[in-house]
Amino acid sequence: MSGAHFAFTDRWGGVSAVPYEELNLGGAVGDDPAAVRTNRERAAATLGLDPARVVWMNQVHGPDVAVVDGPWTTDDIPGVDAVVTARRGLALAVLTADCTPVLLADPVAGVVAAAHAGRPGMVAGVVPAAVRAMIELGAEPSRITARTGPAVCGRCYEVPEEMRADVAAVEPAAWSETSWGTPAVDVTAGVHAQLDALGVKERAASPVCTLESRDHYSYRRDRTTGRLAGYVWLDG
Repeated sequence: MSGAHFAFTDRWGGVSAVPYEELNLGGAVGDDPAAVRTNRERAAATLGLDPARVVWMNQVHGPDVAVVDGPWTTDDIPGVDAVVTARRGLALAVLTADCTPVLLADPVAGVVAAAHAGRPGMVAGVVPAAVRAMIELGAEPSRITARTGPAVCGRCYEVPEEMRADVAAVEPAAWSETSWGTPAVDVTAGVHAQLDALGVKERAASPVCTLESRDHYSYRRDRTTGRLAGYVWLDG
């Protein structure tokens, strides 16, 4: 897409020690803060970004969205699970380790968004909320391109039967079954169904299941682990 950039990291190329090796980009998982800063600088340099011009979130598994025009100016970052901007050249980042990272862009309107869609956030509607915030800034669903990154797949995300039923009551497309025949949830499928219902037709999903891939962090697999990042930005 002209002027729009999407990127997802794996776990390699950083300086973090075990169990966060190597490119942990999450600052709230117990890793050495200096290592996280170095990793964020390395990731930004690889993407041609200024690390000081990347907006990170304080993710809380909720539906709230913040519209931003620059990085946070204090350490007291509000709890949100989506950020939206109309500032070209400003990169938005989302951290995950099984949840679905969602990147959205309408380069005609000059608007991008990044959302953190775990099971609770998907059910609460964080992705539709992000799209609505983009629309308020001039975006049109028919022009939005969506990319979802590495996440635990619907054949691996085992949940209790009652939880699957509750999720499917909100978004039927998220109903799934594990490869071993037990109840499961497919968060990425749920997100894509929500986007489709909003008129966002230009979409693509990563084929990577984080739980299955040792090249990616997975909280469900390892518990104490790092975080991957998704980045979205428009040419300045």
